[in-house]
Amino acid sequence: MTAFSKAKESPVRADALFPAFAQTARAGVSHMAISLALVILLGLLSEYLFRKIHLPGLLGMLLVGVVCGPYVLNVIQPGLLEISADLRMLALIVILLRAGLELERDTLHRVGKTAIAMSAVPAIFEGCAITLMAPMFFDLTYLEAAILGTIVSAVSPAVVVPLMLNLIGERRGTRKGIPTLILSASSVDDVFVIVIFTILLGIHAGAGENIFQKLLEIPESILLGIIIGGIAGYLLCRIFERYNPRATKMNLMVIAVAIVLTWIEEELKAKIAMSALLGVMTIGFVLLEKAETRAHKISRKLAKVWIFAEILLFVLVGAQVNIHVAWEAGLPGAGLIFAALAARSLGTYVSLWGAGLNEKEKLFCVISYIPKATVQAAIGAIPLEMGVAGGETILALAVLSILLTAPLGAVGISLSANRLLTQDAAAGKEPC
Repeated sequence: MTAFSKAKESPVRADALFPAFAQTARAGVSHMAISLALVILLGLLSEYLFRKIHLPGLLGMLLVGVVCGPYVLNVIQPGLLEISADLRMLALIVILLRAGLELERDTLHRVGKTAIAMSAVPAIFEGCAITLMAPMFFDLTYLEAAILGTIVSAVSPAVVVPLMLNLIGERRGTRKGIPTLILSASSVDDVFVIVIFTILLGIHAGAGENIFQKLLEIPESILLGIIIGGIAGYLLCRIFERYNPRATKMNLMVIAVAIVLTWIEEELKAKIAMSALLGVMTIGFVLLEKAETRAHKISRKLAKVWIFAEILLFVLVGAQVNIHVAWEAGLPGAGLIFAALAARSLGTYVSLWGAGLNEKEKLFCVISYIPKATVQAAIGAIPLEMGVAGGETILALAVLSILLTAPLGAVGISLSANRLLTQDAAAGKEPC
């Protein structure tokens, strides 16, 4: 018998060669799997219970994340938290693809100018209010207060977009394109705010940032994201036409291409600005325009994927919230955030001038622009990591803004939609 045949009969096991590694790997996978199972089960349970008491299910998921996260009970395994950013990005990709698949050309054209105004004006009002008021309450310079203002003034697509998609499915406010207006503006809002945040950090670090050049990154990021997303969507349409894959395979291909866009953004960010998430929405928009039947099939599949992605997104966002840090901001912090929200509301009203909305519809738009979550969790700690003197205060206020505005905004949107928006029986496409 040859050595080769002996090897075939008695294959060498990897864990025999590397027993310590194999044991660690098995333990790690087991712990992460149990942690993931816990997240799913508690997420589903909290979603059910909160819906039973007529509150948004995502609020329950956020609460589960806060309680189970490392700052309270600490029952979510560190391994899962280490990949939390990637999992949250995947969930955002799914929801923004779904949003793109609901962006009808006529509706988008109708709300375009107003969406552009809403993507910048409310954030400017809120950011300026924080810049002027924060030094009165906290030991912050005006530049540090401006950095805080850019962090806090970003609206959360993670909270807003799913709720707007629900309204599109119910055809509530769709005749005037209100859900489309809010979901498109909230996505561009983040691009605007993050560019300003980068400029201010550069100024604070004395990096000699060219402010005019950095401001040009806002339209550059938006346009390049739309162009690359449009090209990707067109190529996907051609592939689907040529090979006619099943809906499940189309769904996987679309998600994979969207992930590649986020990788391209990361690789090019030192050289050129590109909003991958706007590109992701554009993929959905192009698919709806060029291959409507297939777009609806993909949308139905994505709606099923979203059941899982939603749990990951909101539970893991909640797990990022350090309530002990938020507590340090106290009542002055809460007062500052609510005063800034008042300024934001005024900015939202200004953005809606000439949009053809009545007072109830404008009020709904104001409420929809309250929630903060994703951006604050992602960049709130960056000033502290970069050695900004007021970094701890900035982080505390960023976290406090999530705790106060995410539940308030989510509940406000859900409870006010039926009262402030009309249901349009013949408006919009059939829900997918």
